[in-house]
Amino acid sequence: MTDHPADSILVLLQATATGELAKSTAGLLGAAAQIGTPVALIVADSAQSQALAEQAAAAGAERVLVAEPDSSSAQLPVPMVDALAAAAAAVAPDAVLVSNSIEGRDVAGRFAARTNAPIAVDVVGVSRDEEGVVAHHSVYGGSYNVDSAATFGPLVVTVRQGAVEARADARPVAVETLEVAASNAPAATIESFEPAAESSSRPELRGATRVVSGGRGLGSAENFALVEELADALGAAVGASRAAVDAGYVPATHQVGQTGVSVSPQLYIALGISGAIQHRAGMQTAKNIVAVNKDPDAPIFEVADFGVVGDVFTIVPQLISALSERKR
Repeated sequence: MTDHPADSILVLLQATATGELAKSTAGLLGAAAQIGTPVALIVADSAQSQALAEQAAAAGAERVLVAEPDSSSAQLPVPMVDALAAAAAAVAPDAVLVSNSIEGRDVAGRFAARTNAPIAVDVVGVSRDEEGVVAHHSVYGGSYNVDSAATFGPLVVTVRQGAVEARADARPVAVETLEVAASNAPAATIESFEPAAESSSRPELRGATRVVSGGRGLGSAENFALVEELADALGAAVGASRAAVDAGYVPATHQVGQTGVSVSPQLYIALGISGAIQHRAGMQTAKNIVAVNKDPDAPIFEVADFGVVGDVFTIVPQLISALSERKR
């Protein structure tokens, strides 16, 4: 095993079913580069590992550790935790960064429990001071920004997708094979599964750079089509408040907020959303927030960078028309 830099930051990168690294990759490696030397870990079979390693290097990984899952890879998510534990033992990193995805949170929690490591979850940024790595959080619906640090390490950090704008420079590909001993820890096992075919020209909500969300102010599922039209005009993902989901306007997979998806896009447009604290908790770290609501006292205007007091059914069609004109 080769020596690794003293300031190594171990980054677990996840792959998609299509054989590409997840969209969270660039942000994770960008965050790692701000506090040390990014060392990526990829758990994939040999047929995919080289291509994934090249993608990781292009996104800024100084070195790429590749672990091949064993025959127990149907267990969730023990093989990935085993690989992360082996990588941490080999690299001795100052911190371990993982995406704050469903699988990422599962892996990070298990890894922290297994290794007695401190953990900081749903982090929106990282930095380093004279004592070590510091994690930055947006809490209480974005009302406060707080920092956390550990007195022992390495600190395990789950990073909110889209929250980190920094990007690392591309590096030459340096791949190292990691030997992993199976722990045989208890885990759920996949007996069988049936893929759900779902096709959409819109980006995935989690990690999208633009999001258009609608609330109860749209009035009905038919009127919610206005949100989708604006999203298509902007090439954005479609989101919704909990009130809109509970009213049956859209499926729960579109819900943004404390009990839904947390997003940090470059642009977030809220249509007919009052801005309850539960919703703001999932979108307040967006870089630019635009709100349209007929109630001038709606809480959403407290966090909006640009606010329009008016009827969404008058304003949004004009906006869509203007966007269409610009594309001609």
